[in-house]
Amino acid sequence: MAYKGRWVRMAQIESLAARRNPLDAILARALAGERLDESDAIALIECADGDLPRVMAAAAEMRDRAKGRDVTFSPKVFLPITNLCRDRCGYCTFRKDPGDPGAWTMTLAEVAEWSRRGREQGCIEALMCLGDKPELAFREYRDTLKSLGARGTAEYVARACATALDAGLLPHTNAGLLTRGELAMLRPLNVSMGLMLESVSPRLRARGGVHQWAPDKDPAARLKMIDEAGELRIPFTTGILIGIGDTTAERALSLLAIRASHERHGHIQEVIIQNFRAKPGLPLEDAPEPGALEMARASATARLTLGGAMNVQAPPNLSPHEIELFLAAGINDWGGISPLSRDYVNPEAPWPHLERLGERCARAGFRLKRRLAIYPEFINDKWVDPALGPALGRFSDLIAAEVQA
Repeated sequence: MAYKGRWVRMAQIESLAARRNPLDAILARALAGERLDESDAIALIECADGDLPRVMAAAAEMRDRAKGRDVTFSPKVFLPITNLCRDRCGYCTFRKDPGDPGAWTMTLAEVAEWSRRGREQGCIEALMCLGDKPELAFREYRDTLKSLGARGTAEYVARACATALDAGLLPHTNAGLLTRGELAMLRPLNVSMGLMLESVSPRLRARGGVHQWAPDKDPAARLKMIDEAGELRIPFTTGILIGIGDTTAERALSLLAIRASHERHGHIQEVIIQNFRAKPGLPLEDAPEPGALEMARASATARLTLGGAMNVQAPPNLSPHEIELFLAAGINDWGGISPLSRDYVNPEAPWPHLERLGERCARAGFRLKRRLAIYPEFINDKWVDPALGPALGRFSDLIAAEVQA
Protein backbone atom coordinates (compact mmCIF):
# COMPACT_ATOMS: atom_id res chain seq x y z
CA MET A 1 0.00 0.00 0.00
CA ALA A 2 2.93 2.31 0.72
CA TYR A 3 4.12 1.92 -2.87
CA LYS A 4 0.62 2.65 -4.15
CA GLY A 5 0.45 5.82 -2.08
CA ARG A 6 3.86 6.88 -3.40
CA TRP A 7 2.73 6.54 -7.01
CA VAL A 8 -0.48 8.42 -6.29
CA ARG A 9 1.51 11.30 -4.78
CA MET A 10 3.88 11.35 -7.79
CA ALA A 11 0.93 11.47 -10.17
CA GLN A 12 -0.55 14.34 -8.17
CA ILE A 13 2.76 16.24 -8.32
CA GLU A 14 3.00 15.70 -12.09
CA SER A 15 -0.60 16.84 -12.53
CA LEU A 16 0.09 19.98 -10.50
CA ALA A 17 3.21 20.71 -12.59
CA ALA A 18 1.21 20.33 -15.78
CA ARG A 19 -1.40 22.78 -14.52
CA ARG A 20 1.31 25.25 -13.59
CA ASN A 21 3.02 24.93 -16.96
CA PRO A 22 0.57 23.56 -19.54
CA LEU A 23 3.11 24.06 -22.36
CA ASP A 24 5.41 21.46 -20.84
CA ALA A 25 2.49 19.06 -20.64
CA ILE A 26 1.80 19.61 -24.36
CA LEU A 27 5.44 18.93 -25.21
CA ALA A 28 5.48 15.79 -23.09
CA ARG A 29 2.38 14.47 -24.81
CA ALA A 30 3.80 15.26 -28.24
CA LEU A 31 7.03 13.40 -27.48
CA ALA A 32 4.98 10.48 -26.15
CA GLY A 33 3.33 10.20 -29.55
CA GLU A 34 -0.05 11.61 -28.55
CA ARG A 35 -2.11 13.50 -31.09
CA LEU A 36 -2.17 17.21 -30.33
CA ASP A 37 -5.44 19.10 -30.71
CA GLU A 38 -6.30 22.58 -31.90
CA SER A 39 -5.71 24.29 -28.56
CA ASP A 40 -2.34 22.53 -28.24
CA ALA A 41 -1.20 23.66 -31.70
CA ILE A 42 -2.23 27.26 -31.04
CA ALA A 43 -0.45 27.25 -27.68
CA LEU A 44 2.74 26.05 -29.38
CA ILE A 45 2.72 28.56 -32.22
CA GLU A 46 1.85 31.42 -29.85
CA CYS A 47 4.40 30.50 -27.20
CA ALA A 48 6.33 33.30 -25.50
CA ASP A 49 9.91 34.02 -26.49
CA GLY A 50 11.10 32.55 -23.21
CA ASP A 51 9.30 29.29 -23.93
CA LEU A 52 10.42 28.98 -27.54
CA PRO A 53 13.76 27.23 -26.79
CA ARG A 54 11.88 24.39 -25.03
CA VAL A 55 9.41 24.09 -27.90
CA MET A 56 12.23 23.98 -30.43
CA ALA A 57 14.18 21.45 -28.36
CA ALA A 58 11.16 19.14 -28.24
CA ALA A 59 10.64 19.48 -32.00
CA ALA A 60 14.31 18.74 -32.63
CA GLU A 61 14.19 15.70 -30.37
CA MET A 62 11.14 14.38 -32.22
CA ARG A 63 12.93 14.91 -35.54
CA ASP A 64 16.11 13.21 -34.33
CA ARG A 65 14.22 10.16 -33.09
CA ALA A 66 12.54 9.62 -36.45
CA LYS A 67 14.99 11.09 -38.98
CA GLY A 68 18.38 11.12 -37.34
CA ARG A 69 20.75 13.95 -38.20
CA ASP A 70 20.49 13.89 -41.98
CA VAL A 71 19.04 16.94 -43.70
CA THR A 72 18.15 16.63 -47.38
CA PHE A 73 17.70 18.67 -50.54
CA SER A 74 16.53 17.91 -54.07
CA PRO A 75 18.88 18.94 -56.93
CA LYS A 76 16.42 20.42 -59.40
CA VAL A 77 15.81 22.34 -62.57
CA PHE A 78 13.10 24.96 -62.09
CA LEU A 79 10.99 24.93 -65.27
CA PRO A 80 8.48 27.83 -65.34
CA ILE A 81 6.23 26.36 -68.04
CA THR A 82 4.20 29.57 -68.19
CA ASN A 83 4.03 32.59 -65.92
CA LEU A 84 0.61 33.63 -67.22
CA CYS A 85 -1.98 33.31 -64.47
CA ARG A 86 -5.60 34.27 -63.97
CA ASP A 87 -5.06 34.97 -60.24
CA ARG A 88 -3.77 38.25 -58.86
CA CYS A 89 -2.29 37.67 -55.43
CA GLY A 90 -1.13 40.68 -53.47
CA TYR A 91 2.43 39.37 -53.09
CA CYS A 92 3.30 37.67 -56.39
CA THR A 93 5.74 38.95 -59.01
CA PHE A 94 5.82 35.63 -60.91
CA ARG A 95 2.48 36.04 -62.69
CA LYS A 96 2.13 38.04 -65.89
CA ASP A 97 -0.50 39.03 -68.42
CA PRO A 98 0.07 38.39 -72.13
CA GLY A 99 2.13 41.23 -73.56
CA ASP A 100 3.74 42.14 -70.23
CA PRO A 101 7.54 42.40 -70.23
CA GLY A 102 8.87 39.01 -69.21
CA ALA A 103 5.72 37.07 -70.04
CA TRP A 104 6.54 33.64 -71.45
CA THR A 105 5.41 30.11 -72.21
CA MET A 106 8.22 27.59 -72.58
CA THR A 107 8.39 25.50 -75.72
CA LEU A 108 9.02 21.78 -75.45
CA ALA A 109 12.38 22.35 -77.11
CA GLU A 110 13.30 24.71 -74.26
CA VAL A 111 12.07 22.18 -71.70
CA ALA A 112 14.26 19.52 -73.35
CA GLU A 113 17.31 21.80 -73.44
CA TRP A 114 17.01 22.92 -69.82
CA SER A 115 16.35 19.35 -68.69
CA ARG A 116 19.41 18.07 -70.55
CA ARG A 117 21.62 20.79 -69.09
CA GLY A 118 20.23 20.13 -65.64
CA ARG A 119 20.96 16.42 -65.88
CA GLU A 120 24.51 17.20 -66.96
CA GLN A 121 24.93 19.32 -63.83
CA GLY A 122 23.67 16.63 -61.50
CA CYS A 123 20.00 17.55 -61.24
CA ILE A 124 17.45 14.87 -60.48
CA GLU A 125 14.14 16.76 -60.26
CA ALA A 126 12.31 18.73 -62.94
CA LEU A 127 10.03 21.16 -61.10
CA MET A 128 7.11 22.13 -63.34
CA CYS A 129 5.82 25.44 -61.98
CA LEU A 130 3.23 27.69 -63.62
CA GLY A 131 0.33 30.04 -63.13
CA ASP A 132 -3.23 28.98 -62.41
CA LYS A 133 -5.60 28.36 -65.30
CA PRO A 134 -4.38 31.08 -67.71
CA GLU A 135 -6.51 29.65 -70.53
CA LEU A 136 -9.64 30.77 -68.65
CA ALA A 137 -8.46 34.38 -68.62
CA PHE A 138 -6.50 35.01 -71.80
CA ARG A 139 -7.54 34.44 -75.42
CA GLU A 140 -3.92 34.94 -76.47
CA TYR A 141 -2.86 32.00 -74.33
CA ARG A 142 -5.63 29.82 -75.72
CA ASP A 143 -4.25 30.62 -79.15
CA THR A 144 -0.75 29.68 -77.94
CA LEU A 145 -1.98 26.33 -76.67
CA LYS A 146 -3.71 25.70 -79.98
CA SER A 147 -0.52 26.48 -81.88
CA LEU A 148 1.33 24.02 -79.62
CA GLY A 149 -1.25 21.34 -80.32
CA ALA A 150 -2.57 21.19 -76.75
CA ARG A 151 -6.19 21.38 -75.67
CA GLY A 152 -5.36 22.76 -72.24
CA THR A 153 -2.59 23.70 -69.86
CA ALA A 154 -2.61 20.37 -68.03
CA GLU A 155 -2.20 18.50 -71.31
CA TYR A 156 0.75 20.72 -72.23
CA VAL A 157 2.31 20.17 -68.81
CA ALA A 158 1.96 16.43 -69.38
CA ARG A 159 4.02 16.77 -72.57
CA ALA A 160 6.61 18.82 -70.70
CA CYS A 161 6.83 16.09 -68.05
CA ALA A 162 7.32 13.44 -70.73
CA THR A 163 10.07 15.60 -72.24
CA ALA A 164 11.85 15.91 -68.90
CA LEU A 165 11.54 12.17 -68.31
CA ASP A 166 13.16 11.51 -71.68
CA ALA A 167 16.04 13.77 -70.62
CA GLY A 168 16.60 11.70 -67.47
CA LEU A 169 14.87 13.84 -64.83
CA LEU A 170 12.04 13.01 -62.41
CA PRO A 171 9.14 15.48 -62.77
CA HIS A 172 7.37 17.10 -59.84
CA THR A 173 4.45 19.27 -60.96
CA ASN A 174 2.98 22.24 -59.10
CA ALA A 175 0.44 23.62 -61.54
CA GLY A 176 -2.02 25.21 -59.14
CA LEU A 177 -5.56 23.89 -58.90
CA LEU A 178 -6.16 20.79 -61.03
CA THR A 179 -9.23 18.66 -61.53
CA ARG A 180 -9.31 15.04 -60.47
CA GLY A 181 -9.05 14.04 -64.12
CA GLU A 182 -6.01 16.25 -64.65
CA LEU A 183 -4.33 14.78 -61.57
CA ALA A 184 -4.98 11.29 -62.89
CA MET A 185 -3.56 12.22 -66.29
CA LEU A 186 -0.36 13.60 -64.73
CA ARG A 187 0.20 10.79 -62.21
CA PRO A 188 2.04 8.41 -64.60
CA LEU A 189 4.39 11.27 -65.53
CA ASN A 190 5.25 12.59 -62.04
CA VAL A 191 6.95 10.88 -59.13
CA SER A 192 5.22 13.42 -56.90
CA MET A 193 3.08 16.53 -57.19
CA GLY A 194 2.32 19.54 -55.05
CA LEU A 195 0.04 22.43 -54.18
CA MET A 196 0.67 24.95 -51.41
CA LEU A 197 -2.36 25.27 -49.17
CA GLU A 198 -0.90 28.63 -48.05
CA SER A 199 -3.65 29.28 -45.51
CA VAL A 200 -6.92 27.76 -44.48
CA SER A 201 -8.28 31.23 -43.65
CA PRO A 202 -11.23 32.38 -45.81
CA ARG A 203 -10.56 35.95 -44.65
CA LEU A 204 -7.74 36.27 -47.16
CA ARG A 205 -10.28 35.89 -49.99
CA ALA A 206 -12.44 38.73 -48.65
CA ARG A 207 -12.40 42.31 -49.90
CA GLY A 208 -8.97 43.81 -49.27
CA GLY A 209 -7.37 40.43 -48.63
CA VAL A 210 -4.32 39.20 -50.53
CA HIS A 211 -6.44 36.59 -52.33
CA GLN A 212 -9.40 38.81 -53.16
CA TRP A 213 -8.66 38.51 -56.89
CA ALA A 214 -7.38 34.94 -56.72
CA PRO A 215 -10.25 32.46 -57.09
CA ASP A 216 -7.86 29.52 -57.19
CA LYS A 217 -6.65 30.37 -53.66
CA ASP A 218 -9.98 29.41 -52.12
CA PRO A 219 -8.98 27.19 -49.16
CA ALA A 220 -11.84 24.74 -49.64
CA ALA A 221 -10.92 24.20 -53.29
CA ARG A 222 -7.26 23.66 -52.43
CA LEU A 223 -8.06 21.22 -49.64
CA LYS A 224 -10.34 19.35 -52.03
CA MET A 225 -7.51 18.93 -54.53
CA ILE A 226 -5.11 17.84 -51.79
CA ASP A 227 -7.62 15.18 -50.75
CA GLU A 228 -8.17 14.05 -54.34
CA ALA A 229 -4.43 13.62 -54.77
CA GLY A 230 -4.52 11.30 -51.79
CA GLU A 231 -7.41 9.33 -53.21
CA LEU A 232 -5.38 8.90 -56.41
CA ARG A 233 -2.30 7.80 -54.39
CA ILE A 234 -0.08 10.67 -55.49
CA PRO A 235 2.84 11.47 -53.16
CA PHE A 236 2.15 15.08 -52.34
CA THR A 237 3.93 18.22 -51.13
CA THR A 238 2.02 21.08 -49.57
CA GLY A 239 2.61 23.76 -46.98
CA ILE A 240 1.76 27.14 -45.50
CA LEU A 241 2.82 30.66 -46.48
CA ILE A 242 3.13 32.86 -43.42
CA GLY A 243 3.00 36.63 -43.25
CA ILE A 244 0.29 37.29 -45.86
CA GLY A 245 -2.29 38.62 -43.40
CA ASP A 246 -2.78 35.33 -41.59
CA THR A 247 -2.86 35.11 -37.81
CA THR A 248 -0.67 32.75 -35.80
CA ALA A 249 -3.75 30.73 -34.86
CA GLU A 250 -4.68 30.39 -38.54
CA ARG A 251 -1.20 29.03 -39.23
CA ALA A 252 -1.78 26.33 -36.64
CA LEU A 253 -5.20 25.53 -38.09
CA SER A 254 -3.70 25.29 -41.58
CA LEU A 255 -1.17 22.73 -40.35
CA LEU A 256 -3.96 20.73 -38.73
CA ALA A 257 -5.98 20.80 -41.97
CA ILE A 258 -2.96 19.29 -43.75
CA ARG A 259 -2.63 16.70 -41.01
CA ALA A 260 -6.30 15.75 -41.38
CA SER A 261 -5.87 15.10 -45.10
CA HIS A 262 -2.76 13.02 -44.44
CA GLU A 263 -4.60 11.00 -41.79
CA ARG A 264 -7.28 10.21 -44.35
CA HIS A 265 -4.95 9.18 -47.17
CA GLY A 266 -1.33 8.96 -45.98
CA HIS A 267 -0.04 10.83 -49.02
CA ILE A 268 1.58 14.01 -47.69
CA GLN A 269 5.30 13.46 -48.16
CA GLU A 270 6.45 16.93 -47.20
CA VAL A 271 5.16 20.12 -45.58
CA ILE A 272 6.81 23.45 -46.42
CA ILE A 273 6.95 26.34 -43.97
CA GLN A 274 7.50 29.33 -46.26
CA ASN A 275 7.88 32.96 -45.33
CA PHE A 276 6.41 35.84 -47.30
CA ARG A 277 8.96 38.13 -48.92
CA ALA A 278 8.00 41.74 -49.71
CA LYS A 279 8.58 42.90 -53.28
CA PRO A 280 8.31 46.40 -54.79
CA GLY A 281 5.34 47.37 -56.90
CA LEU A 282 2.84 45.06 -55.18
CA PRO A 283 0.05 45.68 -52.66
CA LEU A 284 2.16 44.07 -49.90
CA GLU A 285 5.40 45.87 -50.80
CA ASP A 286 5.48 47.62 -47.41
CA ALA A 287 4.13 44.73 -45.35
CA PRO A 288 6.43 43.40 -42.64
CA GLU A 289 8.09 40.09 -43.42
CA PRO A 290 7.80 37.32 -40.85
CA GLY A 291 10.67 37.35 -38.39
CA ALA A 292 13.04 34.49 -37.74
CA LEU A 293 11.30 33.53 -34.51
CA GLU A 294 7.91 33.42 -36.28
CA MET A 295 9.39 30.93 -38.73
CA ALA A 296 10.93 28.94 -35.89
CA ARG A 297 7.59 28.78 -34.06
CA ALA A 298 5.78 27.63 -37.21
CA SER A 299 8.45 25.05 -38.05
CA ALA A 300 8.51 23.61 -34.54
CA THR A 301 4.71 23.54 -34.39
CA ALA A 302 4.62 21.72 -37.71
CA ARG A 303 7.01 19.09 -36.40
CA LEU A 304 5.19 18.59 -33.10
CA THR A 305 1.70 18.45 -34.61
CA LEU A 306 2.54 16.46 -37.75
CA GLY A 307 4.87 14.01 -36.03
CA GLY A 308 8.39 12.74 -36.41
CA ALA A 309 7.73 10.81 -39.62
CA MET A 310 6.69 13.91 -41.58
CA ASN A 311 9.27 15.70 -43.71
CA VAL A 312 9.28 19.39 -42.79
CA GLN A 313 10.98 21.91 -45.07
CA ALA A 314 11.98 25.57 -44.91
CA PRO A 315 13.36 27.23 -48.09
CA PRO A 316 16.97 28.22 -47.34
CA ASN A 317 17.17 30.95 -49.98
CA LEU A 318 14.35 32.91 -48.32
CA SER A 319 16.09 32.92 -44.91
CA PRO A 320 19.82 32.58 -45.63
CA HIS A 321 20.84 33.70 -42.14
CA GLU A 322 18.57 31.27 -40.29
CA ILE A 323 19.94 27.89 -41.38
CA GLU A 324 21.03 26.87 -37.89
CA LEU A 325 17.84 28.21 -36.28
CA PHE A 326 15.58 26.19 -38.57
CA LEU A 327 17.57 23.03 -37.95
CA ALA A 328 17.19 23.63 -34.23
CA ALA A 329 13.43 24.03 -34.76
CA GLY A 330 13.02 20.51 -36.15
CA ILE A 331 13.10 20.70 -39.94
CA ASN A 332 14.80 17.95 -41.95
CA ASP A 333 14.75 19.23 -45.55
CA TRP A 334 15.72 22.30 -47.59
CA GLY A 335 13.58 21.56 -50.64
CA GLY A 336 14.75 21.97 -54.20
CA ILE A 337 18.03 23.75 -54.93
CA SER A 338 19.15 24.38 -58.49
CA PRO A 339 22.66 24.75 -59.93
CA LEU A 340 21.14 25.98 -63.18
CA SER A 341 17.89 27.92 -62.87
CA ARG A 342 16.92 30.66 -60.43
CA ASP A 343 13.92 30.74 -58.13
CA TYR A 344 11.48 32.40 -60.53
CA VAL A 345 8.92 32.96 -57.75
CA ASN A 346 11.49 34.75 -55.58
CA PRO A 347 14.12 35.91 -58.09
CA GLU A 348 15.71 38.24 -55.54
CA ALA A 349 16.67 35.24 -53.38
CA PRO A 350 19.53 33.17 -54.87
CA TRP A 351 19.93 29.51 -54.02
CA PRO A 352 22.57 28.77 -51.39
CA HIS A 353 25.94 27.45 -52.48
CA LEU A 354 25.79 23.75 -51.70
CA GLU A 355 29.30 23.49 -50.31
CA ARG A 356 28.72 26.35 -47.89
CA LEU A 357 25.28 25.01 -46.95
CA GLY A 358 26.84 21.62 -46.26
CA GLU A 359 29.49 23.21 -44.07
CA ARG A 360 26.91 25.09 -42.02
CA CYS A 361 24.82 21.95 -41.60
CA ALA A 362 27.93 20.03 -40.52
CA ARG A 363 28.86 22.64 -37.92
CA ALA A 364 25.33 22.30 -36.54
CA GLY A 365 25.76 18.53 -36.35
CA PHE A 366 23.95 17.50 -39.53
CA ARG A 367 24.87 15.77 -42.76
CA LEU A 368 23.55 17.34 -45.99
CA LYS A 369 22.34 14.70 -48.47
CA ARG A 370 20.74 14.62 -51.91
CA ARG A 371 17.29 13.12 -52.30
CA LEU A 372 14.81 12.37 -55.04
CA ALA A 373 11.62 14.30 -55.71
CA ILE A 374 9.83 11.36 -54.09
CA TYR A 375 10.76 10.41 -50.53
CA PRO A 376 11.97 6.84 -49.93
CA GLU A 377 8.93 5.85 -47.87
CA PHE A 378 6.78 6.35 -50.97
CA ILE A 379 8.90 4.34 -53.40
CA ASN A 380 6.67 1.28 -53.62
CA ASP A 381 3.91 -0.14 -55.80
CA LYS A 382 1.16 1.70 -53.93
CA TRP A 383 2.49 5.18 -54.67
CA VAL A 384 4.58 4.86 -57.84
CA ASP A 385 2.88 4.41 -61.20
CA PRO A 386 4.37 1.44 -63.09
CA ALA A 387 5.20 3.74 -66.00
CA LEU A 388 7.76 5.50 -63.80
CA GLY A 389 9.73 2.36 -62.96
CA PRO A 390 12.41 2.83 -65.67
CA ALA A 391 12.91 6.49 -64.71
CA LEU A 392 13.36 5.67 -61.04
CA GLY A 393 15.65 2.80 -61.98
CA ARG A 394 18.23 5.32 -63.20
CA PHE A 395 18.68 6.38 -59.59
CA SER A 396 18.76 2.93 -58.00
CA ASP A 397 22.01 3.65 -56.16
CA LEU A 398 20.62 6.79 -54.56
CA ILE A 399 17.36 5.02 -53.71
CA ALA A 400 19.26 2.21 -52.01
CA ALA A 401 21.26 4.72 -49.98
CA GLU A 402 18.09 6.54 -48.91
CA VAL A 403 16.33 3.33 -47.87
CA GLN A 404 19.34 2.14 -45.88
CA ALA A 405 19.55 5.48 -44.10
